[in-house]
Amino acid sequence: MVYDAVKRCSITNMEHYGSDTEGDGQETPLLHRGREDKVPRAPACCSSRYTLALLSCYGCFVVYSLRVNLSVAMVDMLNRTHQSGGNQSGSVCPAHADPARPTHNHTANVYNWDSETQGWILGSFFYGYILTQVPGGYLAGRVGPKWLLGFGILGTVIFSLLTPIAADLGAGYLIAIRVLEGIGEGVTFPALYTMWAAWAPPLERSRLLTISYIGAQLGTVVCLPLSGEICFYLGWPYVFYIFGAVGLLWFVLWGLFVFDTPNTHPRISERERIYITSSLKNELSPSVDHIPWCSIVSSVPLWAIVVAHFSYNWTFYTLLTLLPTYMKDILGFSIQQNGILSALPYVGCAIFALLSGQVADYLRETCLYRTVVVRKCFSLIGMIGPAVFLVAAGYTGCDYVLAISFLTISSSLGGISASGFNINHLDIAPSYAGILLGITNTFATIPGMVGPVIARSLTQHNTIEEWQTVFYIAATINLLGSLFYTVFGRGTVQPWAVQTSYPHGD
Repeated sequence: MVYDAVKRCSITNMEHYGSDTEGDGQETPLLHRGREDKVPRAPACCSSRYTLALLSCYGCFVVYSLRVNLSVAMVDMLNRTHQSGGNQSGSVCPAHADPARPTHNHTANVYNWDSETQGWILGSFFYGYILTQVPGGYLAGRVGPKWLLGFGILGTVIFSLLTPIAADLGAGYLIAIRVLEGIGEGVTFPALYTMWAAWAPPLERSRLLTISYIGAQLGTVVCLPLSGEICFYLGWPYVFYIFGAVGLLWFVLWGLFVFDTPNTHPRISERERIYITSSLKNELSPSVDHIPWCSIVSSVPLWAIVVAHFSYNWTFYTLLTLLPTYMKDILGFSIQQNGILSALPYVGCAIFALLSGQVADYLRETCLYRTVVVRKCFSLIGMIGPAVFLVAAGYTGCDYVLAISFLTISSSLGGISASGFNINHLDIAPSYAGILLGITNTFATIPGMVGPVIARSLTQHNTIEEWQTVFYIAATINLLGSLFYTVFGRGTVQPWAVQTSYPHGD
């Protein structure tokens, strides 16, 4: 009786919202096909899938801390006397009091890099990152995601440890090292999505994926202020040494406790293994030997994710790479204050990302909202909201409290998109999620490559008006991307992804 009532509620809800896609012919939700398909949910506490989520979170923490530490270190690596041309503060707004720094950390070298060179250094990581996105998704399906991801991050860690040596050799060597870091890190998310395709039950995807993704926000939140403190007390080279050591510890834990699939995990409970494999049996393709490339590249729902991902990342990478510079050159914060205040936007982003995962799965599982409705609503809020407050931040002048508040709200709202387009790859083609993520992340890496270069070329005089232009460009791209995804995004498994496809929870 309860089952029949839930089924009627599900059908009523689906009729209210209409079909998820046109012509897919999908009618019965995955969770309501019949009593014989009902498998008891395995507990989350101490489970293998949540262990994977926590170690994935730690891995994302490592990759983002290694990605953003240069943004803060760059402030301390520059010869400010040369940069400011005699201006005592070197900032538009009055400089804040900077406590006396310990003398022993003044042994680190500083460099006379102009704003254009800074832009190329900050963007160089993404020139390597873009090269291994699609290959990463393909190789993860062929050789397994565990060691591909593990060795990719290990390579990034090793090159990060070599950063101080490269900087001493010259800007060209530093750019080359950052490119190599990007090549190693480029396989991370395609491999991670390939792994989650085999580990994440459909109605736990938002929770598990946002736990993984929150590591990226935590890496930013911890790295930015801690890098500022490290620069203040020890000198900028130790930023790379300390976070490199954290990455080496992650690699050891990843190698010991993570396995490619539930069926290859030696310590998973039988109840959890059956729960995961049974929930995915109608979603995964029986064979991934043949990859439908033509269907993939011509898929409109995939291109909707591509556009949304590209647009969101333009704003995200603008703040990620240049916020410490904005804090220093416009608002006049010291290196110590800079790291702490630059981290505030990502604290909110981490909280909103985690909450959005819980809410999204609740709406899909309990309230029976269709996947596509949830994904689009969360994407709209997570893209239009940041655009509005980013533009507003450009008009706060030297009102430090208001500027930091608006930047924090902007980034926080962006965290909601973690349960929107960001995990839509697993909705439309779980068997090829790694490849799809590789494709979308390839395009989404372009903002990281050109964004800092364009932004620094537009802000050569470091005026508030120049930064307003940078914020307007980012906000406009974000707005257009959200609208495109709203029109063309979908939430069901696409026909080309499986021999017989089913929508899940729609």
